[in-house]
Amino acid sequence: MERYSWRIGRTVIELQNGASFLFPPELVQGLVDASPDDLAQVELTPSGEGLHWETLDVDLSIPSLILGIFGTKAWMAELGSRGGSVTSTAKARAARQNGKRGGRPRKTAQDT
Repeated sequence: MERYSWRIGRTVIELQNGASFLFPPELVQGLVDASPDDLAQVELTPSGEGLHWETLDVDLSIPSLILGIFGTKAWMAELGSRGGSVTSTAKARAARQNGKRGGRPRKTAQDT
């Protein structure tokens, strides 16, 4: 069974073995700007191995989603670059401290 849960903001896939897999639509290429109404229109493909959104013209492979593949290589690279750009007070403080000391220390032969 597949559905979009408005309450938690996730697409939910319940597998035949009883396991469930949830993912946030904002991670998936083609679903980023979709409305909850459009996301709720998800259907299982006839093969049973994919998800289809007619209104969004999006098809996804369930095995790929479970493996963490949410789009093309370029899309995944973009997701990766966004993941490393998180800022926090602690991260900013550490960067300032490293800057005062001349930056990040170079690795030595002992570090590798």
